[in-house]
Amino acid sequence: ALCPSSFAARFSVRPAPTDVMKTIARLAVLGAVACGSAWADSETEALHAQLAAFEAEFRRFSQHESTLNDRIAALESSQRRLAVAELEAWAIANNTGGIAMNAGSIADLQSASDHTWLILCGAMVMFMQAGFAMVEAGCCRAKNVQNILMKNLSDVCVGTICWWAVGWTLAYGIGSGENNAFANDGQAFGTSFTEVDKDGTFTPSNTMLAWFFQWAFCSAAATIVSGGVAERVQFPGYLLYTIFMTSWIYPVIVHWTWGYGWLSGGSDYQINPTGFMDFAGSGIVHMTGGVGALVGAAVVGPRTGRFDGVENFDPHSLPLIVLGTFILWFGWYGFNCGSTLGMATAAKGTLAAQVAMNTTLAAATGGLGVLVLRFAMLRKYDIGGMCNGILAGLVSITAGCGNVEGGSAVLIGLIGAFIYQGSSSLMQKIKIDDPIDAFSVHGACGAWGVLAAALFDWGTGVDYFNGWSGWGCVQNEAGDGCRSGAFGEALGANILEILMVLLWSGGMSAIILVPLRVLRLLRADDDTQEKGMDVVKHSPNKAYSMDQKA
Repeated sequence: ALCPSSFAARFSVRPAPTDVMKTIARLAVLGAVACGSAWADSETEALHAQLAAFEAEFRRFSQHESTLNDRIAALESSQRRLAVAELEAWAIANNTGGIAMNAGSIADLQSASDHTWLILCGAMVMFMQAGFAMVEAGCCRAKNVQNILMKNLSDVCVGTICWWAVGWTLAYGIGSGENNAFANDGQAFGTSFTEVDKDGTFTPSNTMLAWFFQWAFCSAAATIVSGGVAERVQFPGYLLYTIFMTSWIYPVIVHWTWGYGWLSGGSDYQINPTGFMDFAGSGIVHMTGGVGALVGAAVVGPRTGRFDGVENFDPHSLPLIVLGTFILWFGWYGFNCGSTLGMATAAKGTLAAQVAMNTTLAAATGGLGVLVLRFAMLRKYDIGGMCNGILAGLVSITAGCGNVEGGSAVLIGLIGAFIYQGSSSLMQKIKIDDPIDAFSVHGACGAWGVLAAALFDWGTGVDYFNGWSGWGCVQNEAGDGCRSGAFGEALGANILEILMVLLWSGGMSAIILVPLRVLRLLRADDDTQEKGMDVVKHSPNKAYSMDQKA
């Protein structure tokens, strides 16, 4: 009677989760009621079943809650991404001017870097004129020092005016909008370097920068000739030749090559798609001046008594020669490294560093090479010869300094030393009087440098070619790989460059110098040479204030 079956039946119905506490209370009541064992067991089993159902229901609720939380988190993440996207869209829409301003600032910084680099390097190349002056003055006799220095100063001054008037025009001046194969015809006297509107507002260009840097090279080419005709040439005749060199001979060669004329690479009027490789001017600058010096020395004739064995023609100042050599070596870093034509990218910076290393290695190797050769020949140390060996190494590496490895630069400089010594000995044997070995240093080694730039190019094998591409190879027409056959094309173009510089510079120099010699406007008379150019032609009549023996 105390434990009716209907009581157990009531508890067999599955309660809702909210009835958990009631069920626990009932268990407590049942534990307190003294019932029969049969009823207690039945009631306990029913309660355990209900607890199991409660636990299962609780787990389902927990899983549902976890899923709901995941969905809420995903929704919040999507909302955050949407907010960020809206913010970026707003920033772009409202900061277009700022972005353009930043891009303009970067372009300005790159342009400023290029201008700073080339103005500095151009000034270094110009300072090489001091080196030329010291070397030439030291190699000659003291009684002609003022005359040597005057010609060097005149080369710079006259060359500047000629380059401004017509030299730049022929080399780079684009007047009609198209580049020509032989020479250009625009921008004479600096016209069109800037644009100006009706209100007087000027729009500058980069032309002034290019003009300044290339002017320094033009002056160097003219000065090379002065050493070959030193101590016996009349100043008016030499001045006419300088005008001709800086207005016609040199600018035309520049246009054929650096001015994208017929020797450059291309598929229009160019010789072949790859073209020549002369990074800083072994042929364009040095060989042009060296060949002019050779023709000048041959046309004007040797100094009076030079090969008679009577008068002493030894250099009067080795300290000046050494000082001039160091100045030239220093300036050569502007000459070669500056030929990257910019410093706005990491690639150009690393290429300039490679050029500097190659320049240094070739100079050192050339100097040591000639020092050893002269010692083997004379059994004495020849400092003057060593200085010319350094210059020979520098000239030899100038064409290939941007496309050869360091080991190749050492070999190029060493071979340049042998070529210089061989040429110098040959000149004396055939009795062509070149007081400072201008042709042997600049002409012979310049030709070797052009050839070496093709032979030692660091492109893969004898098929590919790097050349002007620097760290990469010359690309094929599709632009997706290296150009096959580029090495042969570049080698052919460089050989042709050597031949054309020889013919053009040599032929044009003869055209101007031979008539001057015939008209007696070129060679100083024997009496003037005997007394010294300084005594006869200059005031004061000597370069040094101390007593000296001429």
